[in-house]
Amino acid sequence: MGIRIAEIAKITGAVIEGNADIEISLPGKLEEADNQTLCFFANPKYEAQLYASKAAAVIVPFDFKPAQPVTFALIRHANPYFAFCMVLNAWFNPNEPKKGIETGSYVHHSANLGSDVFIGATAYVDEYADIGHNTQIYPQVFVGKGVTIGKNCTLFPGVKIYAGCKIGDNCILHAGTVIGSDGFGFAPIGDTYAKIPQIGNVVIEDNVEIGSNCSIDRATMGSTIIRQGTKLDNLIQVAHNAEIGANTVIASQTGVSGSTKIGANCQIGGQVGFVGHISIADRTGIGAQSGVTKTIEENGSSWIGSPASPTKEQFRSWAAFKKLPDMLNEMKQLAKELEKLKDQKDNS
Repeated sequence: MGIRIAEIAKITGAVIEGNADIEISLPGKLEEADNQTLCFFANPKYEAQLYASKAAAVIVPFDFKPAQPVTFALIRHANPYFAFCMVLNAWFNPNEPKKGIETGSYVHHSANLGSDVFIGATAYVDEYADIGHNTQIYPQVFVGKGVTIGKNCTLFPGVKIYAGCKIGDNCILHAGTVIGSDGFGFAPIGDTYAKIPQIGNVVIEDNVEIGSNCSIDRATMGSTIIRQGTKLDNLIQVAHNAEIGANTVIASQTGVSGSTKIGANCQIGGQVGFVGHISIADRTGIGAQSGVTKTIEENGSSWIGSPASPTKEQFRSWAAFKKLPDMLNEMKQLAKELEKLKDQKDNS
C-alpha cells in the first residue's frame, strides 16, 4: 500500500518542495530507486548518487542546497535518517501487530494478560506471568513463572524468559534470545565443581532492544540489569550480576563478565571482552576486538586494543611497533660498530 508525500510530511513534520501528491510504494537506496521510491540523504559523501538517483522523493536536511538540478521531490527535515525511520515504522513495517491467543498456545489460568495482547501458536505463558497491553508474543516463546513484561513489547520467535525476570515497556527481543539462564557460578571442591544456585533475576528496563541469540544470565543474588534505552546487537553474552547503563550500544559478539558495570551512553564495538568485577565510566568508547582488563574511570574516553588502553596511546604504540624491524637492524649495526671499535682498542 502506497503513501502520498503529503502524508509523509504530516507524519514527520517535514517541509515539501515538489509535488505533494506523488505516491510512494516502497523505500529504497538512492542508487536503486525508481519513480515510486522514497530515499533519504544525510551524508555528503553520497551526493553524487543523489543527483543520479531516479527516486520519487528524497528526505534531505533543511539546509541542503542542490548543486545540480533534481527531478524528485525534496522532503526537508532536521534529521533525515530519523524521519525515514518514522516512515518505515508507520507504513512499511513487516511486523504488523496482531491480537488474540492463537490455537496451540498455552496460557496458565493465573497469568494476567493486558488488552490487545497477541500470543502466537506454540508459545507458553507460565503461572503468575504478567504481560502488558499491546505486547506481541510470537510462536515458540517461553514466558516463565512470575515473569513481568511491560506494554508494547515484542518477543520474536524462540525467545525464552526464565522465571522471575522483569521486562519493561517498549522492549524488543529478537529470535533465540535467552533472558535469565543460570549465571556461570561454580565453587571448586577438590578437582570438581559444585554448582552455586543462581537465585536472582534479570531486570530489563524500558525501551531496550536486544538482538537475536543473546544470553543475559540471571544474578546469583539480586539482579543482572539492562538499563533503559540500551541497544544490544546479536550474539552478546551478559553474565550474572553485570549491569549495562542507560542508552549504551553494544555490537555483536561482545562478552561482559560477571559483576562488571558498564556506564551510560557507552559505545562498544564488536567482539569486545570485559573481565569481571570492573567498572566502565559513562560515554566510554571501546573499539572492536578490544580486551578490557581494568576499570575505566574517565568519562568520555576512547579505548582500543587487547589489553585495551587509551586510543591515542595505543596508536602511538602501534606506530612504534611498525618501526621495530628497522630499529632492530640499527641496533645490530651499532653492535657491529662497537665490536670493531673494541677490536681496534685491543690491537692498539
